[in-house]
Amino acid sequence: MAGRQRTDRRPDTARTDAGADRNARYTVASLLAALVPVSLARRAISVTVTADRDVYDRGVPVEFTVTFRNRLPVAVAVPTPHQRRWGWTVAGELEASDERRYMRSQPSVFRFDGGERKRITVTWNGRFERTTDRHEFVVPDPGEYEIRVFVATREGRYQPSDTASIRIR
Repeated sequence: MAGRQRTDRRPDTARTDAGADRNARYTVASLLAALVPVSLARRAISVTVTADRDVYDRGVPVEFTVTFRNRLPVAVAVPTPHQRRWGWTVAGELEASDERRYMRSQPSVFRFDGGERKRITVTWNGRFERTTDRHEFVVPDPGEYEIRVFVATREGRYQPSDTASIRIR
């Protein structure tokens, strides 16, 4: 039946000239990720955070780069209890704010292919957000501050993370 298209396969499955599913590697990767124990998957992820400078003037935005890397040659999946897969803090305050964060309680998964690196650049505006009496942004006092980046795993579990220190003058 020349000229007819085959419609008995999923439309999102592409085929190569050899007839093999081009998306089959994702299925194999997902299968391999499912075989990696969660405790090993959490430990396979490394986190690195680096600020673009060591010293900042008060109120000046701080740019930092976050790199997540799967050290294993196979795909891994790290479950998270909420939609947040990762986060950052300044001086222990999530996203440099005292505002309460409402995250959907629906679990999520932070997925990595074998050896994959994810690099993200974040800019903190250089101020702490305060929401108690009135909503305002406060310039921090001069001193040393720690930026911490983490994978948002369940409390009490190993949490891949890294820190960078900056000085505000």
